[in-house]
Amino acid sequence: MADPLIILTPMRSFSSVVCAMLGQHPEMYGLPEVNLFIADTVGEYWDMLESRQHGRHGLLRALAQLHDGEQTDASVAAATEWLLERRDWTCKKVFDHILESVEPKIAVDKSPRSVLSMDSLNRAREMYPDANYLHLTRHPRATSTSLLANVSQNAEWGGNVDASRLDPEKIWVRAHQNVLDFTASLPLGQVMRLRGEDLLAEPEVYLPQIAEWLFLDDSSAAIDAMMHPETSDFSCRGPKAAELGNDPDFLDNPVLRPGRAVLPELDGELEWAKETGQTFTKETLKIARQIGYG
Repeated sequence: MADPLIILTPMRSFSSVVCAMLGQHPEMYGLPEVNLFIADTVGEYWDMLESRQHGRHGLLRALAQLHDGEQTDASVAAATEWLLERRDWTCKKVFDHILESVEPKIAVDKSPRSVLSMDSLNRAREMYPDANYLHLTRHPRATSTSLLANVSQNAEWGGNVDASRLDPEKIWVRAHQNVLDFTASLPLGQVMRLRGEDLLAEPEVYLPQIAEWLFLDDSSAAIDAMMHPETSDFSCRGPKAAELGNDPDFLDNPVLRPGRAVLPELDGELEWAKETGQTFTKETLKIARQIGYG
């Protein structure tokens, strides 16, 4: 059973497309958002996501696919029953079950909730001390505008959302500071940091580097397979009971479209706070420059 590759990044930072890309490597298996590092037991996990039930979708889709070879209303219902019958299981036991189901492939985890809590990150390390981590980044301005736009479409918020209800800059800072603090103590070679904008602009350059880092096949055939995230079992919407598990925009259009992104400026007022003339805080600017922006 191989240890997972864990992508560390906040939401709206390319994790869906990158995980799907990596998961198409013949020696890897990309998972949707299973969120198994947020709790100790299945019962705690289930209860924590009661008010955000879409957070369960990825795990239900993964179990449905691995157990039954398909994602249907029936297989998702069976996966739900399977989980609820195991409320006393640890989340590690469930993750081990997934790893055993995909072996000898390396499972790729991308659960943005994990980076918002040091407890979740430490739980990941306790569960898999030898796991590798990909710190995937995106410019704070682009992340913030994308986050606000995405959350505004979420019916659970009851309409438009703005920084008075959800501050995207604080989420970006919290996530990346957590990742920086967490990865600082990891052994050399256990973590790679990569700007998502660079990976999507030149996947033919960076995908071989990731494969080499993980000691995986870096042949042209393996790299070409990763250029097709749309072929993942989780690159489309699932059945009604577990429709998501990945970014909805990605699910609706999962084809890779390489191209050099024009990075926004770090300086200047924030589009979501024009009435106050607010700019990025010194903390945001410091972290942004530390991880390669500005």
